[in-house]
Amino acid sequence: MNYYGVKAIYLFELARTWRTLLQSIASPVLTTALYFVVFGSAIGGHMGDIEGVSYGAFIVPGLIMLMVLTESTSNASFGIYMPKFSGTIYEILSAPISAFEIVLGYVGAAATKSLIIGLIILVTARLFVDFSIAHPLWMLGFLFLTALAFSLLGFIIGICADGFERLQIVPAMVVMPLAFLGGTFYSITMLPPLWQKLVLFNPVVYLVSGFRWSFYGTADVPVTISLAMISVFLVICLAIVCWIFKTGYRVRS
Repeated sequence: MNYYGVKAIYLFELARTWRTLLQSIASPVLTTALYFVVFGSAIGGHMGDIEGVSYGAFIVPGLIMLMVLTESTSNASFGIYMPKFSGTIYEILSAPISAFEIVLGYVGAAATKSLIIGLIILVTARLFVDFSIAHPLWMLGFLFLTALAFSLLGFIIGICADGFERLQIVPAMVVMPLAFLGGTFYSITMLPPLWQKLVLFNPVVYLVSGFRWSFYGTADVPVTISLAMISVFLVICLAIVCWIFKTGYRVRS
């Protein structure tokens, strides 16, 4: 293991966060705070409890998950795309560092940034609503797995993108709609019977449901199924990354 190489990539990517602090940290936290003001206070004040939890508290796990998965995707995709765009990726590929170590550096940095954002939002949420965390270790576990899985997805997007437009199309046209349709602001039991079945094909449902269970002990789907779906998604992303480096697809061209 080339620890120096992994550390260099990891620290370089983290340093980019501190250089763009307003965009990387302040912007998602401010956006989430506005969600709490609008949905938690303005709208939530006119809604009843959901599964015994106030609406403002109910949306806390969903909003954290929304920001973590979107930030993981965008951070990882932009992080690997810029070396491709500038041509410095060839220096990385010619260095004595393996594909696994390259992925570890970039994905690890993106996941770390997303975890920091998620924890900051968790603290910020306490300023707006009261909530409890029934299973704190499981909460951290779900947060880590989500950040890791969607950082891998973002890495794949960054490798495959051949322009800034295509770099944004998957997060904007796929990830964000799936997040909003994944139970972020509601329980899927509130949907009509047909839609309750259709949304089960949305992987974000399992992320939000499992993460919400770690807070309040209630979930739309069994927590074991949520863990299984996250693991399957993670394995699929790892398999695609392995195939990309094995074939050189979009890496050497």
